[in-house]
Amino acid sequence: MLECLTAEEAGSLPLYAVSPAGLEALLGALSPLQSGFLHASGFKAKAEELRLLPGGEGIAGAVLGLGSETNSPFAFGVCPFGLPEGTVWRLDDMVEAKAATLGWCLGAYRFRRFKLEKGRAAARLVAPPGTESMAAQAAAIWRGRDLVNRPANDLGPAELAAAVGELAAQYGASFEVIEGAALAEGFPAVQAVGQGAINARAPRVAVLRWGFERADAPLVALCGKGVCFDTGGLDLKPSGAMLRMKKDMGGAAAMIATAEMLMAAGLPIRLLLLVGAVENAVSGAAFRPLDVIRTRKGLTVEIGNTDAEGRLVLADLLCFAAEQQPAIVIDGATLTGAARVALGPDLPALFCNDDTTADTFLRSAAATRDEMWRLPLQNNYISWLDSSVADINNVATKPMAGAITAALFLHRFVPEGTKWVHLDLYAWNDQSRPGRPEGGEVQAARALSHAVSALFEGESHAE
Repeated sequence: MLECLTAEEAGSLPLYAVSPAGLEALLGALSPLQSGFLHASGFKAKAEELRLLPGGEGIAGAVLGLGSETNSPFAFGVCPFGLPEGTVWRLDDMVEAKAATLGWCLGAYRFRRFKLEKGRAAARLVAPPGTESMAAQAAAIWRGRDLVNRPANDLGPAELAAAVGELAAQYGASFEVIEGAALAEGFPAVQAVGQGAINARAPRVAVLRWGFERADAPLVALCGKGVCFDTGGLDLKPSGAMLRMKKDMGGAAAMIATAEMLMAAGLPIRLLLLVGAVENAVSGAAFRPLDVIRTRKGLTVEIGNTDAEGRLVLADLLCFAAEQQPAIVIDGATLTGAARVALGPDLPALFCNDDTTADTFLRSAAATRDEMWRLPLQNNYISWLDSSVADINNVATKPMAGAITAALFLHRFVPEGTKWVHLDLYAWNDQSRPGRPEGGEVQAARALSHAVSALFEGESHAE
């Protein structure tokens, strides 16, 4: 159980959550002292508005405003550090317990791995019955946030692969790491991206397999871009653009979190998780602009820009995943700045080669409040990736539609008839908000796990 939750109800205080429409009824149900205090303090039940309620011996409870979005978990994210340290809280019967538990846990997260002073502890919530799935999802997000927040000197390719191994051990999954000669032979594009750091921080592919004893179960393949630090390679990023490049493995973190959610839910599937763990470094061994590299599929790629390395990593992973005859392939990557220009930091771009599948994922995004937005695979743009010396270039000839052309590049490595979902995400909170503290973020994982459940277990069982 996460440290912000407890099973002990003794000494707990009530937390009431209310929308503006329900405020009058709540005021009537509280004691005159408490309702008078709320009225005098100007409480309007706005989202994230939090008030302590007075009682004969001090604090008798608290009231949280939900605003108009009563089913959002994020309002509850203000509670763990907005309520007094050391206090324990129980939800009023009228509160939506699953949303509250998820939001509470997301808001209680802090990254303190390197701090001598750990700071104040979060207030704790008595875990309501039936919310175990929300706590499990929050635990997966905590794990993913920790990975994104770890600096590159603490999380390189070896450590990222080891994190997949730790997850595999926790859930009884098989695990292997492909590196060295086997990597160069089977994943040549991954090898090319990571060869600049090969002597100090060699590239590798981490492979987790779960549920394979169910031979007839549908196979769900997850592929994560795990660039532990991205200098841009010889097409060096400016220093300002390099500052957050420890988060360039955020797609891998999202896929690791999604895998954990699926395994924790015990879905009747087979699960394959692939993480391409590399560092895009500058050295005499680094790949160069206008190099031509081979991919697992056999296609050759001209390197128009060494800073477009994530799609090269994913190309080999997608090819390997498709060879396993999956029911669906899902990849996640902090792939393009163009997606952020189009949609901003909070809205991952969704690309999909099947309209019905895309609709399922968008419905799941809305249901979980883990939003995304579909962008098109505009096929007439594929010619922008033409190369005169290789089968394809890794960047487009035109400075437009960068997220789309990156997705089109990846689409070349997905066989016809294979259902494929690609997420281009940001993996970072630029400032703290309730439930979303500043730093690494795991985007889309809750939506993806919900969608996979809807596809392979049924809508009625999806959390």
